[in-house]
Amino acid sequence: MKLPRRKFLHLAAGAAALPAVSRIASAQAYPTRPVSIIVGFPAGGGIDLDARLMGQWLSDRLGQPFNVENRTGAGSNIATEAVVRAPADGYTLLLATAANALSPALDPNLNFNFIRDIAPVAGIAFIPIVMVVSPSSALKTVADFVAYAKAHLGETAIGTTFAGSPVFMAAALFKVMAGVAVPLAQHSSDAAGIADLLAGKVQAHFAGAGAVTEDIKAGKLRALGITTSTRSELLADVPAIAESVPGYEASSWAGLAAPRDTPAQIVETLNREVNAGLVDTKIKARIRELGGVPMRMDAAEFGKFIAEQTEKWGKVIRTANIKAQ
Repeated sequence: MKLPRRKFLHLAAGAAALPAVSRIASAQAYPTRPVSIIVGFPAGGGIDLDARLMGQWLSDRLGQPFNVENRTGAGSNIATEAVVRAPADGYTLLLATAANALSPALDPNLNFNFIRDIAPVAGIAFIPIVMVVSPSSALKTVADFVAYAKAHLGETAIGTTFAGSPVFMAAALFKVMAGVAVPLAQHSSDAAGIADLLAGKVQAHFAGAGAVTEDIKAGKLRALGITTSTRSELLADVPAIAESVPGYEASSWAGLAAPRDTPAQIVETLNREVNAGLVDTKIKARIRELGGVPMRMDAAEFGKFIAEQTEKWGKVIRTANIKAQ
């Protein structure tokens, strides 16, 4: 049977619209099955625990499991590529971190473009980095350290984690902005770096706040400064490094991202629920225990933040000729 041309075109147009209608209906019902949050770092670390905290909150709020999957390696690029290549349906999310803002400059041969290929969803936490010394050190302030380093070239080193990590980048930026030509002693972990600090092998160490806050409060370490642009509620008595080195800022961070073209309604649902968690008393307290400060943003603000961080650290990496390990 032949259809009149007008009816044929009408039916064809209706068929073409079905995928869009289906996506809209799916977005409105989201989620109807378990969601994966892909984390590029090992289980048990602060970043992983942030993901699990928010995953449980989203599970409770949205009625489906939000399961954390750890896919480690390549500075989180393995996890990121897995999400970039996943269907844009909201069922595969990435725990985006400061590592994603560093990777484009550290590895120009990536198989994806992070800013182009992801949809920013929501921030979770700012994660300050702290400059610490041994409690027996004569150094009391950042200015003390700068003066000491300049007077003892060849005898001073700063401990940090591996090259290309957010902590390493915070220390590298400090060196440049403070004008101290000291080596950065890389360690496999904050614990290893702190052991060298207490043994006198390095004169200061940069570490994520979660790794040192309790030791600072217990008097086992002395904090000289925190990397946020102003003092942080985590360690209110600790000066910002920027008070001695104007313009300095180098916090780490974590948030959620999805594959590009994820329906806006799904992004909006996730952003709304994450932000609801970030004002919940228990969630806020747990984020602080993990060394972070709630990072409440809408999706557009989070996207702008990621772009700014990528540009900032790209300049630092290229200027200092830093290579990933």
